[in-house]
Amino acid sequence: MSKAIFTLVLLPALAFSWGKTGHRVVGQIAENHLTPKAAAAIRGLLGPESLAEIANWADEIRSEPAIWKKADPWHYVNIPDGQTYDAMDKNPAGDIIVALKRFEATLRNPNAPKEERIQALKFMVHLIGDLHQPLHAGKREDLGGNRVTVHWFRNAESTNLHTVWDDLIIEQEKLSFTEWTRFLDHPSPAERKEWQSTSFNAWMEESYKLRGRCYDFKPELPLSYDYVYKSLPIVKQRLLQAGVRLAGTLNGIFL
Repeated sequence: MSKAIFTLVLLPALAFSWGKTGHRVVGQIAENHLTPKAAAAIRGLLGPESLAEIANWADEIRSEPAIWKKADPWHYVNIPDGQTYDAMDKNPAGDIIVALKRFEATLRNPNAPKEERIQALKFMVHLIGDLHQPLHAGKREDLGGNRVTVHWFRNAESTNLHTVWDDLIIEQEKLSFTEWTRFLDHPSPAERKEWQSTSFNAWMEESYKLRGRCYDFKPELPLSYDYVYKSLPIVKQRLLQAGVRLAGTLNGIFL
């Protein structure tokens, strides 16, 4: 790997993911689809806290970089255009796929210390949400849209494309996370079965294939209602899929 590529691999994402509202939506949808056995096991780890309450913990701990800087690469994976995850150069510090598989193994291990299992659960709730944000299977050269400057609606201050997908499209709807959940959480039995039958790698591939649609705008114009109209169905679908799949993952762990 060249020195230039190696440097880009190590650069962290500069924005968080889905924003607090989006992650709470994923957590609440998942909670709605837990089996009684999984729900009981999770209560044994979290006590009275819900999945929505702990859904943003993995971002909040970034306020302690001396301890958690190592976790930055766990929130995303950068895949060059035209390449596959299996064939590309991997980040030696890890990525979201490596992290999710490690945390799943910890949760499945009944002999792991309880505190480690709690942390693994909190990371999994958050990272499965991250995995469904298309720019978290992003491009190295623009850090998953963080380096793409855009204007959000006319006369707005400049922001970046990653923030648009993390926060601004969701916040444009002016809904609480409970309203988002109530409006979205209506998957069919067939959808639940199909979505829960696939793997972390498959969910990553979906995001990779969707990310091109994030760039479907004219750089000289502000992102406005037409961009929201095209993008909102993707956001809704990915939040719902993330919640349903998080529930399926946890149900499979806590059999």
